[in-house]
Amino acid sequence: MKRNFIALTFAVCVAALTPGCYSTVEGHKKAGMPWRKDRIESRYERKPAEVFAAAKQVLAVMGTLTSENTIASTLEAKVDNNTVWVKVTEVEPGISQVLVQSRRSSLAGNVDLASEVDKRIALELQAR
Repeated sequence: MKRNFIALTFAVCVAALTPGCYSTVEGHKKAGMPWRKDRIESRYERKPAEVFAAAKQVLAVMGTLTSENTIASTLEAKVDNNTVWVKVTEVEPGISQVLVQSRRSSLAGNVDLASEVDKRIALELQAR
């Protein structure tokens, strides 16, 4: 009985500590902890091109821009050992949706950095 309890406890601990897979805003699957919050969503009354340019400027200032996909309107950057993805889509004419996702190098979500990037995008749009 005791042996079964220890085996069950061990199995639960291994399952809880083993990372799974999460989806990026680009649609790719990566290894990591999927149950952590890592995304911030915002909407702006601006054209997607304006928001994309502002997001690109913010990521270039905060870190190193590593990928830019103008067809899918996505950006990827490294900011302080974190990977940040930004996706800009048009929901309605003149209204853009921004998804900001951030992951630490330890594969855990970093919603604080995603929120900071989102806030800086809003400030950059306000300055334009």
